[in-house]
Amino acid sequence: MHDLKSIRENPDKFKAGLAAKRAIIDLDGLLQLDSRRRQLVFKTDELKAKKNAANDEISRLINGKQDPKPTIASMKAIALDIDTIEPQIKALDEQIQNILMFIPNIPHDSAPKGGPEANAIVAHWGEKPVLNFKPKTHIEIAEGLDIIDFKRGTKLSGSNFILYKDLGARLERALYNFMLDLHTSQHGYREMSPPVLVNAASMTATGQLPKMKDDMYALEGDDLYLIPTAEVPVTNIHRDEMLNEEDLPLYYTAYTTCFRREAGSYGKDTRGLVRIHQFDKVELVKFVNPETSYQELESLLGNARRVFEILGIPYRVLLLASGDMSFAAAKCYDIEVFAAGLDKWLEASSCSNFEDFQARRGNISFKAKDGKKKGYVHTLNGSGVALPRTMVAILENYQTSEGNVVIPQALRPYMGGLEIITRCA
Repeated sequence: MHDLKSIRENPDKFKAGLAAKRAIIDLDGLLQLDSRRRQLVFKTDELKAKKNAANDEISRLINGKQDPKPTIASMKAIALDIDTIEPQIKALDEQIQNILMFIPNIPHDSAPKGGPEANAIVAHWGEKPVLNFKPKTHIEIAEGLDIIDFKRGTKLSGSNFILYKDLGARLERALYNFMLDLHTSQHGYREMSPPVLVNAASMTATGQLPKMKDDMYALEGDDLYLIPTAEVPVTNIHRDEMLNEEDLPLYYTAYTTCFRREAGSYGKDTRGLVRIHQFDKVELVKFVNPETSYQELESLLGNARRVFEILGIPYRVLLLASGDMSFAAAKCYDIEVFAAGLDKWLEASSCSNFEDFQARRGNISFKAKDGKKKGYVHTLNGSGVALPRTMVAILENYQTSEGNVVIPQALRPYMGGLEIITRCA
């Protein structure tokens, strides 16, 4: 969320930022509401001063044994005016707050301007696998090896849900254990295991509510939502807290199951693992000093890239254009992995700097050693990484002509030393 004073003082900057984000917000209307509210607050302050003066005058008159009734009548009239204006201020506060909640973060100057077509490829790693046979898709491979059951997943829960089986389930477990070990032992993150149900305040702080309510799974009758990413509970660990500057930066990682309705995306990649409603992901979250947040973003990106490099999965890094970034992001990189069977690049990680956007919504500030508040922290998060499309890349890039799958070297200790997946008996 943005500081209203900053919008008031820099309207052109915000209008340009909103245009770059392709967001339609009546900023002039917001500023008119703000102006009206400030006028009413000023008038109320004047009336309260008059009321206090009248109260003092009444005391003086009583002490002087003079008639205070005219002054009392005047004070009552002032109090009535105050009682009339204060509900108007409250109504304006609600209107202003509702508008502010729908204003996206403003993109950083380094983000390309435009939509998805303006995304810039800023890095490549690895070579696409060269297979001397026609590659199968992960769907064909998984069904042939009987390690993922798409039909029974649908039977259990509906379309775009899946059932991992046998070595498929074990490979999934191997992946997130490998990632957690990597991030905690080599990248300096503290492991968390948060709830996957959070309240509306948590979803609001990170920017999912109210903007993306239709994409969330809500529990009717409860103020609870299934998380779309561990970013939500982990960022909210420090909601309504003031951190110490000397404790920054704070790095947290968490493995969770995630849930997304994918509202508005039906008909896109509806088969297989590319777009599913329930999936596993390892998340990376940082709370940092604003002065270092963009260096921290590059470091975060490097942590996510390292996962794919160790697994031997070719990838490319995209710097997202302003109109293709998420609601809360100021700058964002996507990491896309190559999948040989689909012959596509698939997004498997997204690394973002939110600056103080989430921290303002969640009231996460920090103080200097002298105890004085220095401002709001900057929050960052990245997928470290999402498992479904990583699984797609492993199955399709490591497939053999017989339809088996070679297990990447780094995952073999987590698979009991197993080197290749073949069909279970």
